[in-house]
Amino acid sequence: MTSQTPKIIILYASYGDGHYQASKAVEASLRSRGVTDVTLLDLMAEAHPLINGITRFVYLQSFKTIPRLYGWVYNATKEMPQEAPLLEVINSLGAGKLQQTLRELRPDLIIHTFPQLAMPRLLKRTGQSLPLANIVTDFDLHGRWIHPGVDRYYVATDDMKAEMMNRGIPEDRIRVSGIPVKPEFGRQSKTSEKSFPEPLQRLLSERPVRKPTVLLMAGAYGSMQGVREVIERLTALDRYRVITVCGRNRELYRGLQGQLCPHPDVHLIGYVKQVAELMRSSDCIVTKPGGITLSEALACQLPIFIYRPVPGQELNNARYLAQKGVACITRTPAELAQEIDALFGDESRLTELRQKIENLRRPQAAEVIADDILQQWFAPERAELVLT
Repeated sequence: MTSQTPKIIILYASYGDGHYQASKAVEASLRSRGVTDVTLLDLMAEAHPLINGITRFVYLQSFKTIPRLYGWVYNATKEMPQEAPLLEVINSLGAGKLQQTLRELRPDLIIHTFPQLAMPRLLKRTGQSLPLANIVTDFDLHGRWIHPGVDRYYVATDDMKAEMMNRGIPEDRIRVSGIPVKPEFGRQSKTSEKSFPEPLQRLLSERPVRKPTVLLMAGAYGSMQGVREVIERLTALDRYRVITVCGRNRELYRGLQGQLCPHPDVHLIGYVKQVAELMRSSDCIVTKPGGITLSEALACQLPIFIYRPVPGQELNNARYLAQKGVACITRTPAELAQEIDALFGDESRLTELRQKIENLRRPQAAEVIADDILQQWFAPERAELVLT
């Protein structure tokens, strides 16, 4: 390696926002350590925009229309080896764009935050040598992440490390880092509310009567089914404040505005950037079980309620966290409201759950990954960066 700052490319995909957010978190940590030459590349979007658009549409629609089929395909291919014809085809996509990028940028390291492993195939074909790292962004391990050409794996848990070792990955290639999230999710102190939009400032300062706050993430991938009934059941108990985030789903936001009677404990929000502050101002979260969102919630020390998880990696994520005692899976609005009320009605259970969260959370994952990368491949450069 040269004495110049390392050149790093982070490959991600836009199938949902999580892979991009993980990439941004790692990029920020690298830059904070003096690594300024970091490039993020949405490989499929750049190499095959038409195929990317179609597959992204099918992927997102499958959550709403054919979730059981999606889950079956996901689980049926979990143990598929990399030499399987299907993965050979998938991993060949984007090779041309990658080769062009390598010629132009001449990187020192490639990081994947999505299992589109065109790089190992390309390096084998061209005879090039370049270190590769995979950041697994779920609590569930799929075979697409595993490849003999990958030099380093960053995984969420010790359990996943053990599973990888059982599948033939040497222990010294695996680092239990956690799933990277932005640094604001791990902060203990609150950000100044003066920087927030005025309606959000009012919301976060409203605590005339202390009630547990339920943060309902309702807008991801369409809309959460039964969300109105969930809100109505919680408010009927008169013991909770409910903040419902509709995201960019304006139809959901307008629909709930028209369907719900005005209530002092019900707050509807559209798209908001200050998700970390909302999480830290809440007492539990109801969400879809994407790996990034779950890691953000754990970083903020929130009990997690998962409502109607989609089969596939999200259901498997949910089952893992439920097994660890930090999440509850529910299927109906009545069950969800009942489980929330049962938790907050049992202080000893709540204390025990919070301790389990503390044992599992890894809010500094992005920092751990950045430091490990610099130590593994750029130790001489790391010393120079620290001194400058």
